[in-house]
Amino acid sequence: MNIVAQILDLAIEKKIMIACAESCTGGMVASALTDLAGSSAMMERGFVTYTNAAKVEMLSVKEQTLAAHGAVSEQVASEMAQGALSHSAASLAVSITGIAGPGGSDHKPEGRVCFGVATQAGVQSETQEFGALGRAKVRERARDHALELLWAELQKMTPV
Repeated sequence: MNIVAQILDLAIEKKIMIACAESCTGGMVASALTDLAGSSAMMERGFVTYTNAAKVEMLSVKEQTLAAHGAVSEQVASEMAQGALSHSAASLAVSITGIAGPGGSDHKPEGRVCFGVATQAGVQSETQEFGALGRAKVRERARDHALELLWAELQKMTPV
């Protein structure tokens, strides 16, 4: 059974709705979660917030956070995940913001992706360095990692 099917089954069993807030993946996580029939029982909504303005308007990311840390940061990933929860009826949210490439800088290299996972209990964030694999591969790895984060968090959650 693939991870999306496992997420679907466990989220339905626990009556947990999921929201996604995505930047560099452009909706790939939401797309993966809705590939299977029955996904409407666990997929609440997805936000594709590619620009900073969209992050502020749709997810309530603070302009001060963006100015202080940049869009590719754990701080912004945390606020994106929290915003996805507060702007939806979901009880679990995942967020992704990163540099898929090409490009990047010494300070924020290609392949750096920050993730956030939020529940009513709080938010966690982390950074993965996928490396300069090329745009498509970085986005695929980010999608897959976000699905793993959702699966791990779902296993810890109590039914709603």
